[in-house]
Amino acid sequence: MSDGQTRISTPPAPAVASNGNATPAIECRHLHRYFGRLKAVNDVSFRAYRGQVIGFIGPNGAGKTTAMRILATLDVPTAGDAFINGYSVIDDPDKVRKIVGFMPDSFGKYANMNVLEYIDYFARAYNLSPPARRDAVERVLVFTELKPLVEKPVISLSKGLSQRLGLARTLINDPAVLILDEPAAGLDPRARIELRELVRLLARELKKTVLISSHILTELGEICDSAAIIEAGRILASGTIDEIQQAQRASQGRSTGAAVCVRVLRDVERLERLLLEQPLASGVTVVAQTATFEFTGDEAGLCDLLRLMVRENLDVVEFRGRSETLEDAFLAITKGVTQ
Repeated sequence: MSDGQTRISTPPAPAVASNGNATPAIECRHLHRYFGRLKAVNDVSFRAYRGQVIGFIGPNGAGKTTAMRILATLDVPTAGDAFINGYSVIDDPDKVRKIVGFMPDSFGKYANMNVLEYIDYFARAYNLSPPARRDAVERVLVFTELKPLVEKPVISLSKGLSQRLGLARTLINDPAVLILDEPAAGLDPRARIELRELVRLLARELKKTVLISSHILTELGEICDSAAIIEAGRILASGTIDEIQQAQRASQGRSTGAAVCVRVLRDVERLERLLLEQPLASGVTVVAQTATFEFTGDEAGLCDLLRLMVRENLDVVEFRGRSETLEDAFLAITKGVTQ
Protein backbone atom coordinates (compact mmCIF):
# COMPACT_ATOMS: atom_id res chain seq x y z
CA MET A 1 0.00 0.00 0.00
CA SER A 2 1.17 3.49 -0.77
CA ASP A 3 1.14 4.72 2.85
CA GLY A 4 3.26 1.85 4.11
CA GLN A 5 0.39 0.14 5.93
CA THR A 6 0.24 -3.64 6.00
CA ARG A 7 -3.12 -4.99 4.93
CA ILE A 8 -4.72 -7.11 7.63
CA SER A 9 -5.91 -10.44 6.31
CA THR A 10 -9.57 -11.32 6.73
CA PRO A 11 -11.39 -14.62 6.14
CA PRO A 12 -12.58 -15.04 2.56
CA ALA A 13 -16.22 -14.19 1.93
CA PRO A 14 -18.47 -14.56 -1.08
CA ALA A 15 -18.50 -11.53 -3.36
CA VAL A 16 -22.27 -11.44 -3.56
CA ALA A 17 -24.59 -10.98 -0.61
CA SER A 18 -28.30 -11.28 -0.98
CA ASN A 19 -31.59 -9.78 0.06
CA GLY A 20 -33.96 -12.36 -1.33
CA ASN A 21 -32.48 -12.83 -4.80
CA ALA A 22 -31.02 -9.34 -5.10
CA THR A 23 -27.33 -8.54 -5.05
CA PRO A 24 -26.55 -5.40 -3.01
CA ALA A 25 -25.59 -2.52 -5.25
CA ILE A 26 -23.32 -1.30 -2.43
CA GLU A 27 -21.96 -3.46 0.35
CA CYS A 28 -19.32 -2.63 2.93
CA ARG A 29 -18.23 -5.74 4.81
CA HIS A 30 -16.21 -5.19 8.02
CA LEU A 31 -14.33 -2.35 6.37
CA HIS A 32 -11.27 -0.90 8.14
CA ARG A 33 -8.88 1.87 7.13
CA TYR A 34 -6.07 2.89 9.44
CA PHE A 35 -3.64 5.78 9.11
CA GLY A 36 -0.99 4.96 11.68
CA ARG A 37 -2.86 4.86 14.99
CA LEU A 38 -5.89 6.65 13.56
CA LYS A 39 -8.75 4.26 12.79
CA ALA A 40 -10.50 6.42 10.20
CA VAL A 41 -12.85 3.55 9.27
CA ASN A 42 -13.34 0.92 11.95
CA ASP A 43 -15.37 -2.22 11.13
CA VAL A 44 -17.94 -0.53 8.88
CA SER A 45 -20.69 -2.70 7.39
CA PHE A 46 -23.87 -1.68 5.55
CA ARG A 47 -25.79 -2.41 2.34
CA ALA A 48 -27.87 -0.60 -0.26
CA TYR A 49 -29.85 -2.00 -3.18
CA ARG A 50 -30.75 -0.94 -6.71
CA GLY A 51 -32.87 2.20 -6.87
CA GLN A 52 -32.26 3.15 -3.23
CA VAL A 53 -30.94 6.43 -1.86
CA ILE A 54 -28.88 5.83 1.28
CA GLY A 55 -27.76 8.70 3.46
CA PHE A 56 -24.25 8.46 4.91
CA ILE A 57 -24.43 10.60 8.01
CA GLY A 58 -21.83 11.66 10.52
CA PRO A 59 -19.93 14.64 11.92
CA ASN A 60 -16.77 15.99 10.33
CA GLY A 61 -13.94 13.49 10.69
CA ALA A 62 -16.29 10.53 11.20
CA GLY A 63 -14.84 8.55 8.28
CA LYS A 64 -17.46 9.20 5.60
CA THR A 65 -15.11 10.46 2.90
CA THR A 66 -12.54 7.72 3.56
CA ALA A 67 -15.20 5.02 3.19
CA MET A 68 -16.54 6.69 0.03
CA ARG A 69 -13.06 6.86 -1.48
CA ILE A 70 -12.64 3.13 -0.85
CA LEU A 71 -15.97 2.43 -2.57
CA ALA A 72 -14.79 4.53 -5.52
CA THR A 73 -11.49 2.52 -5.66
CA LEU A 74 -9.47 5.64 -4.82
CA ASP A 75 -8.15 4.09 -1.60
CA VAL A 76 -7.51 0.55 -0.37
CA PRO A 77 -8.88 -0.77 2.94
CA THR A 78 -6.57 -1.99 5.66
CA ALA A 79 -8.98 -4.86 6.26
CA GLY A 80 -12.38 -6.00 5.09
CA ASP A 81 -13.81 -5.45 1.65
CA ALA A 82 -16.45 -3.50 -0.23
CA PHE A 83 -18.52 -4.49 -3.25
CA ILE A 84 -20.28 -2.62 -6.04
CA ASN A 85 -22.90 -4.82 -7.74
CA GLY A 86 -21.00 -7.83 -6.38
CA TYR A 87 -17.56 -6.73 -7.64
CA SER A 88 -14.85 -6.34 -5.02
CA VAL A 89 -13.12 -2.96 -4.91
CA ILE A 90 -9.93 -4.87 -4.07
CA ASP A 91 -10.06 -7.74 -6.53
CA ASP A 92 -12.03 -6.14 -9.41
CA PRO A 93 -11.32 -2.38 -9.30
CA ASP A 94 -11.47 -2.01 -13.10
CA LYS A 95 -14.95 -3.53 -13.21
CA VAL A 96 -16.06 -1.31 -10.33
CA ARG A 97 -14.85 1.86 -12.05
CA LYS A 98 -17.02 1.10 -15.08
CA ILE A 99 -20.23 1.07 -13.03
CA VAL A 100 -19.58 3.66 -10.31
CA GLY A 101 -19.64 7.44 -10.44
CA PHE A 102 -17.92 9.42 -7.68
CA MET A 103 -18.58 13.10 -7.03
CA PRO A 104 -16.13 14.39 -4.39
CA ASP A 105 -16.90 17.31 -2.11
CA SER A 106 -14.65 19.48 -4.27
CA PHE A 107 -13.42 18.96 -7.81
CA GLY A 108 -11.12 20.76 -10.19
CA LYS A 109 -12.14 23.19 -12.88
CA TYR A 110 -10.08 24.02 -15.92
CA ALA A 111 -9.82 27.72 -16.63
CA ASN A 112 -9.50 27.33 -20.40
CA MET A 113 -12.62 25.16 -20.84
CA ASN A 114 -16.27 25.87 -21.33
CA VAL A 115 -19.04 23.56 -20.11
CA LEU A 116 -19.19 21.48 -23.28
CA GLU A 117 -15.41 21.02 -23.45
CA TYR A 118 -15.29 20.03 -19.79
CA ILE A 119 -17.93 17.31 -20.13
CA ASP A 120 -16.46 16.10 -23.42
CA TYR A 121 -13.03 15.86 -21.78
CA PHE A 122 -14.33 13.38 -19.19
CA ALA A 123 -16.24 11.46 -21.84
CA ARG A 124 -12.97 11.02 -23.72
CA ALA A 125 -11.32 9.80 -20.49
CA TYR A 126 -13.70 6.83 -20.60
CA ASN A 127 -12.54 6.00 -24.15
CA LEU A 128 -16.04 6.32 -25.55
CA SER A 129 -16.31 6.09 -29.32
CA PRO A 130 -17.16 9.40 -31.05
CA PRO A 131 -20.88 8.51 -31.54
CA ALA A 132 -21.19 7.17 -27.98
CA ARG A 133 -19.34 10.20 -26.64
CA ARG A 134 -21.66 12.65 -28.41
CA ASP A 135 -24.71 10.77 -27.11
CA ALA A 136 -23.34 10.67 -23.56
CA VAL A 137 -22.49 14.39 -23.53
CA GLU A 138 -25.94 15.26 -24.90
CA ARG A 139 -27.64 13.01 -22.35
CA VAL A 140 -25.97 14.51 -19.27
CA LEU A 141 -26.30 18.09 -20.50
CA VAL A 142 -30.04 17.61 -20.98
CA PHE A 143 -30.49 15.82 -17.67
CA THR A 144 -28.66 18.48 -15.64
CA GLU A 145 -30.21 21.31 -17.72
CA LEU A 146 -26.79 22.66 -18.63
CA LYS A 147 -27.31 22.55 -22.40
CA PRO A 148 -28.11 26.30 -22.67
CA LEU A 149 -24.75 27.01 -20.98
CA VAL A 150 -22.44 24.89 -23.15
CA GLU A 151 -20.30 27.86 -24.17
CA LYS A 152 -20.04 29.34 -20.67
CA PRO A 153 -16.54 29.14 -19.08
CA VAL A 154 -16.58 26.68 -16.20
CA ILE A 155 -14.77 29.09 -13.87
CA SER A 156 -17.64 31.58 -14.22
CA LEU A 157 -20.33 29.17 -13.00
CA SER A 158 -22.15 29.78 -9.73
CA LYS A 159 -21.86 27.24 -6.91
CA GLY A 160 -25.17 25.65 -7.85
CA LEU A 161 -24.28 25.36 -11.53
CA SER A 162 -20.84 24.05 -10.60
CA GLN A 163 -22.47 21.24 -8.63
CA ARG A 164 -24.65 20.44 -11.65
CA LEU A 165 -21.48 20.34 -13.75
CA GLY A 166 -19.89 17.96 -11.24
CA LEU A 167 -22.97 15.74 -11.35
CA ALA A 168 -22.94 15.77 -15.16
CA ARG A 169 -19.30 14.70 -15.11
CA THR A 170 -20.14 11.91 -12.65
CA LEU A 171 -22.95 10.63 -14.88
CA ILE A 172 -21.00 10.62 -18.15
CA ASN A 173 -20.35 6.84 -18.07
CA ASP A 174 -24.00 6.12 -17.08
CA PRO A 175 -22.98 4.47 -13.77
CA ALA A 176 -25.30 2.11 -11.90
CA VAL A 177 -24.06 3.44 -8.55
CA LEU A 178 -23.47 7.06 -7.58
CA ILE A 179 -21.37 8.16 -4.61
CA LEU A 180 -21.97 11.83 -3.79
CA ASP A 181 -19.84 13.41 -1.07
CA GLU A 182 -21.52 16.54 0.37
CA PRO A 183 -23.06 17.61 -2.97
CA ALA A 184 -25.31 20.21 -1.29
CA ALA A 185 -22.53 21.97 0.65
CA GLY A 186 -22.63 25.72 0.08
CA LEU A 187 -25.73 25.69 -2.10
CA ASP A 188 -28.53 28.21 -1.70
CA PRO A 189 -32.04 26.88 -0.88
CA ARG A 190 -33.22 26.83 -4.50
CA ALA A 191 -30.11 25.00 -5.70
CA ARG A 192 -30.51 22.44 -2.89
CA ILE A 193 -34.11 21.79 -3.91
CA GLU A 194 -33.07 21.35 -7.55
CA LEU A 195 -30.27 18.95 -6.57
CA ARG A 196 -32.68 16.99 -4.39
CA GLU A 197 -35.07 16.58 -7.32
CA LEU A 198 -32.23 15.34 -9.54
CA VAL A 199 -31.26 12.73 -6.94
CA ARG A 200 -34.89 11.59 -6.66
CA LEU A 201 -35.09 11.25 -10.44
CA LEU A 202 -31.86 9.25 -10.60
CA ALA A 203 -33.11 6.74 -8.05
CA ARG A 204 -36.85 6.53 -8.69
CA GLU A 205 -36.95 6.66 -12.48
CA LEU A 206 -33.45 5.69 -13.62
CA LYS A 207 -33.08 3.06 -10.84
CA LYS A 208 -29.60 4.13 -9.86
CA THR A 209 -28.31 3.51 -6.36
CA VAL A 210 -27.17 6.70 -4.64
CA LEU A 211 -24.94 6.93 -1.56
CA ILE A 212 -25.04 10.55 -0.42
CA SER A 213 -23.45 12.32 2.51
CA SER A 214 -24.68 15.66 3.76
CA HIS A 215 -24.88 17.82 6.88
CA ILE A 216 -28.36 18.97 5.87
CA LEU A 217 -30.21 16.14 7.59
CA THR A 218 -33.72 17.48 7.03
CA GLU A 219 -33.21 17.17 3.28
CA LEU A 220 -31.62 13.73 3.51
CA GLY A 221 -34.64 12.57 5.50
CA GLU A 222 -36.88 13.61 2.61
CA ILE A 223 -35.05 11.71 -0.13
CA CYS A 224 -33.37 8.75 1.58
CA ASP A 225 -34.81 5.24 1.75
CA SER A 226 -32.24 4.24 4.35
CA ALA A 227 -29.26 5.65 6.24
CA ALA A 228 -26.01 4.67 7.89
CA ILE A 229 -24.92 6.80 10.85
CA ILE A 230 -21.17 6.83 11.47
CA GLU A 231 -19.13 8.40 14.26
CA ALA A 232 -15.42 8.05 15.05
CA GLY A 233 -15.10 5.51 12.23
CA ARG A 234 -17.82 3.15 13.47
CA ILE A 235 -21.37 2.56 12.25
CA LEU A 236 -23.76 3.32 15.11
CA ALA A 237 -27.00 2.55 13.25
CA SER A 238 -28.12 1.52 9.78
CA GLY A 239 -31.36 0.59 8.07
CA THR A 240 -34.46 2.38 6.90
CA ILE A 241 -35.28 5.69 8.58
CA ASP A 242 -38.21 4.05 10.41
CA GLU A 243 -36.03 1.16 11.58
CA ILE A 244 -33.39 3.51 12.95
CA GLN A 245 -35.98 5.62 14.77
CA GLN A 246 -37.77 2.59 16.23
CA ALA A 247 -34.51 1.01 17.39
CA GLN A 248 -33.48 4.28 19.02
CA ARG A 249 -36.80 4.60 20.86
CA ALA A 250 -36.55 0.99 22.02
CA SER A 251 -32.95 1.50 23.26
CA GLN A 252 -34.16 4.42 25.36
CA GLY A 253 -37.03 2.38 26.79
CA ARG A 254 -39.51 4.62 24.99
CA SER A 255 -42.79 3.56 23.46
CA THR A 256 -42.82 2.70 19.78
CA GLY A 257 -46.19 4.45 19.41
CA ALA A 258 -46.97 7.74 17.76
CA ALA A 259 -45.57 11.01 19.09
CA VAL A 260 -48.31 13.56 19.74
CA CYS A 261 -48.21 17.28 20.53
CA VAL A 262 -51.01 19.19 22.25
CA ARG A 263 -50.98 22.96 22.76
CA VAL A 264 -53.43 24.76 25.03
CA LEU A 265 -54.09 28.42 25.71
CA ARG A 266 -53.79 27.98 29.47
CA ASP A 267 -53.80 25.37 32.26
CA VAL A 268 -50.94 23.32 30.84
CA GLU A 269 -50.37 21.88 34.32
CA ARG A 270 -53.90 20.43 34.29
CA LEU A 271 -53.26 19.02 30.81
CA GLU A 272 -50.09 17.36 32.08
CA ARG A 273 -51.93 15.75 35.01
CA LEU A 274 -54.64 14.44 32.67
CA LEU A 275 -52.09 12.89 30.32
CA LEU A 276 -50.18 11.26 33.17
CA GLU A 277 -53.39 9.48 34.13
CA GLN A 278 -53.89 7.96 30.66
CA PRO A 279 -52.68 4.33 30.35
CA LEU A 280 -51.92 4.72 26.62
CA ALA A 281 -49.83 7.89 27.06
CA SER A 282 -46.22 7.85 28.21
CA GLY A 283 -43.12 10.03 28.17
CA VAL A 284 -45.08 13.22 28.83
CA THR A 285 -42.98 16.38 28.54
CA VAL A 286 -44.15 19.97 28.78
CA VAL A 287 -42.55 23.05 27.24
CA ALA A 288 -44.36 26.38 27.53
CA GLN A 289 -48.02 25.63 26.71
CA THR A 290 -47.27 22.45 24.73
CA ALA A 291 -47.28 18.85 25.95
CA THR A 292 -45.60 16.09 23.93
CA PHE A 293 -46.15 12.39 24.62
CA GLU A 294 -46.08 8.90 23.12
CA PHE A 295 -49.46 7.33 22.39
CA THR A 296 -49.74 3.57 21.87
CA GLY A 297 -53.44 3.43 20.98
CA ASP A 298 -55.08 3.62 17.57
CA GLU A 299 -56.66 6.64 15.86
CA ALA A 300 -60.00 5.99 17.56
CA GLY A 301 -58.19 6.18 20.88
CA LEU A 302 -56.70 9.53 19.90
CA CYS A 303 -60.19 10.80 19.10
CA ASP A 304 -61.40 9.69 22.53
CA LEU A 305 -58.48 11.45 24.18
CA LEU A 306 -59.23 14.69 22.37
CA ARG A 307 -62.91 14.47 23.40
CA LEU A 308 -61.80 14.00 27.00
CA MET A 309 -59.67 17.14 26.84
CA VAL A 310 -62.63 19.14 25.51
CA ARG A 311 -64.95 17.74 28.21
CA GLU A 312 -62.40 18.81 30.82
CA ASN A 313 -62.68 22.36 29.43
CA LEU A 314 -59.08 22.47 28.28
CA ASP A 315 -58.64 25.15 25.63
CA VAL A 316 -56.97 22.99 22.97
CA VAL A 317 -55.67 25.06 20.06
CA GLU A 318 -53.42 22.41 18.49
CA PHE A 319 -53.53 18.62 18.48
CA ARG A 320 -51.20 16.90 16.06
CA GLY A 321 -48.81 14.06 15.53
CA ARG A 322 -45.15 14.90 15.81
CA SER A 323 -42.99 13.10 13.25
CA GLU A 324 -39.50 12.33 14.46
CA THR A 325 -36.88 13.32 11.92
CA LEU A 326 -33.57 11.91 10.80
CA GLU A 327 -32.00 14.84 12.63
CA ASP A 328 -33.68 13.71 15.88
CA ALA A 329 -32.27 10.20 15.43
CA PHE A 330 -28.79 11.52 14.60
CA LEU A 331 -28.66 13.73 17.71
CA ALA A 332 -29.92 10.89 19.91
CA ILE A 333 -27.51 8.28 18.54
CA THR A 334 -24.27 10.25 18.20
CA LYS A 335 -22.29 11.54 21.15
CA GLY A 336 -20.10 14.21 19.55
CA VAL A 337 -17.03 11.97 19.71
CA THR A 338 -14.04 12.98 17.55
CA GLN A 339 -11.01 10.96 16.57
